[in-house]
Amino acid sequence: MIPMTLAEVAGVVGGRLVDGDPDIVVTVAASDDRDCVPGTLFACIAGERVDGHDFISTARERGAVAALTTRPVGSAAIIVDDVVLALGRLASYVIQRLPGTLVLGLTGSSGKTTTKDLLAAILAPHGETVAPRGSFNSEVGLPLTVLSCTTRTKYLVLEMGMRGSGHIRYLCEIAHPRIAGVINVGSAHLELLGSREAIAEAKGEIIEALPADGTAILHADNPLVMAQRDRTAAHVVTFGESPDADLRATDVSLDERARPRFTLHWQGSSVPVALTLSGEHQVANALAATAFALAAGVELADIVTVLETYVPASKWRMEVSERPDGVIVVNDAYNANPESVRAALKALVAMGQGRRTWAVLGEMREIGDTSVEEHDAIGRLAVRLDVSRLVAVGEGARPIHLGASHEGSWGDESAWVPDVDAAIALLTDEVQPGDIVLVKASRSIGLERVAAALLEQAP
Repeated sequence: MIPMTLAEVAGVVGGRLVDGDPDIVVTVAASDDRDCVPGTLFACIAGERVDGHDFISTARERGAVAALTTRPVGSAAIIVDDVVLALGRLASYVIQRLPGTLVLGLTGSSGKTTTKDLLAAILAPHGETVAPRGSFNSEVGLPLTVLSCTTRTKYLVLEMGMRGSGHIRYLCEIAHPRIAGVINVGSAHLELLGSREAIAEAKGEIIEALPADGTAILHADNPLVMAQRDRTAAHVVTFGESPDADLRATDVSLDERARPRFTLHWQGSSVPVALTLSGEHQVANALAATAFALAAGVELADIVTVLETYVPASKWRMEVSERPDGVIVVNDAYNANPESVRAALKALVAMGQGRRTWAVLGEMREIGDTSVEEHDAIGRLAVRLDVSRLVAVGEGARPIHLGASHEGSWGDESAWVPDVDAAIALLTDEVQPGDIVLVKASRSIGLERVAAALLEQAP
């Protein structure tokens, strides 16, 4: 963070400094007391379950020198009406003091974090690069990411999530991206917005915010994404497998670990690429990251070098581990929606040639009135793909089991269990050496525990 005095911070956010020396300097911002270090400004955010004001003492023990609060706390504090909005104002002020920092922003229904991580890895050799931790993409996470920049930061990569119309517009008003794009539009957030068209409209706010001399990155294979094209006066670069894409992949194939191989085409050049990530859907993620990096001025050869050596930075996203007995665990438990589950199942089958495959699936949240239908379709797809065994975990995932049971001639191949512990017990009893187990669900289901248990049981 750019060093700032408490007086300066208070002026920027329109707050009132109490119980503190206005000349105290803050150099870090955090909203979790566990992230506090000497010089931290601790943002006390009141959530549904916890209130940051209750953690002032531990934040100070860890080095926080002041807090951003809505009330006096008995120590140095800048009091504001809304801590989240104040955090956004502070981040917006900081980014305007960094004219040499190129801001890149991306959004999409799935693959945002993988694309963001890939892009950050590509940019890092060319200058100080700041990117969010995990999925730090909200009205809290994005400002905190911005505030971690310094005067040396050359690239700021931002992932933008949303819960409704206007949310991404707000994030763009904080960050002012010059390169921004929509990598896909799917079913995530149907519960909140009602239709895929409404989701596309909300995500399209990211390119609407671009200046005329900026660059918009759009997925050519996704009609809902391309429908947003006229919302920006910026230069548009498209990516995909479509013949009309500016940046294009052809000849896509998968190896024994479902790692994609393809030919990358850009402005008359054709380059072979072999990804380290598993799943055919990673081709689109790699193309998106490449398009952003090209717009930032990175050479294609340098981009390909990173794509072919990349080590995932965020956990539980197609994380492939192998036990000594040959059991392969694919931990993709960070999040789930219909598109990402279908992609993961196809990757499982591609990896499972000659092996017994397991799909351990939990509920997909935030998909609205289509929930039963979409879960049922996933169960039926597992049968059509010839997944060996299916385990649906939790009440919300029961339609997955029912869909599989009603499809074809499946019998004991599909099972429903009430919770994570029951899933672990079943797999402990029945997984055999050489099996491949995919674990996937929405984050709140906690299926990463299944993957961890299987790896801990390694002989």
